[in-house]
Amino acid sequence: MSNRIVWFDLPAADLKRAIRFYSAVLQAEVNEEFPGVAVISHEAGDVSGCLFTSDEQQPSTSGALLYFNVDGRLQAAVDAATENGGRVEKPVHDIAPFGQRAIVIDSEGNRIALHSG
Repeated sequence: MSNRIVWFDLPAADLKRAIRFYSAVLQAEVNEEFPGVAVISHEAGDVSGCLFTSDEQQPSTSGALLYFNVDGRLQAAVDAATENGGRVEKPVHDIAPFGQRAIVIDSEGNRIALHSG
């Protein structure tokens, strides 16, 4: 079955700062592919997305909650988030039977979840 969610666009106030944040937290390449648009690296068929700057859309702590898989390195990802301008809203906690998560505010002001199964 194909993924129901295929892509996301996440607003950033400062693209370079957002690239540093997500590169450190996800341990993934995040590269500016177009002016004002940075793509999070992914393999064909993977769900991924981009960071972008816009005058119309701004970072937010309300709305949909994006979960980022941090592959068994949840506390290290939370630490990287705080070291790169983010803050913890809810520390690591169980969401049984679905693993663990932490809710953080990224360097741009977006509320996201870091998840590990």
